[in-house]
Amino acid sequence: MRTGILILSLCSTVAAAQQDPDPWFAPDKALHFSFSAGIAGLGYGGAALFTEDRAVRLAVGGGLALTAGIAKELLDLAGLGQPSWKDLVWDLAGTATGLLVSWLVDLLVTSLSSPCVGARLPCPGG
Repeated sequence: MRTGILILSLCSTVAAAQQDPDPWFAPDKALHFSFSAGIAGLGYGGAALFTEDRAVRLAVGGGLALTAGIAKELLDLAGLGQPSWKDLVWDLAGTATGLLVSWLVDLLVTSLSSPCVGARLPCPGG
């Protein structure tokens, strides 16, 4: 009986040691994703106040979000946290999602504000 308990105890200790200390689906990964998406969206929207060029808006939003994510990981690397390349992957995914949503909302708002929406006749230049 004691041998069985000892074996079970050793197995659970080995299994615990083999668990990933930085899992892909941890609460901090959701924070990386959501903050990156939010920063990218705010950057895109902020740039829209100054330019009509969607490429510039995408560059500003993406640049801000990725700069924030990389800066966070560099601070972690300097000893202020636990650096993780998985965090950067989630930052990239959040940035891409934030930019995509912002771009789609921009297209929707632009198309709805067009004077030709709902027109029965062809719209000049459109």
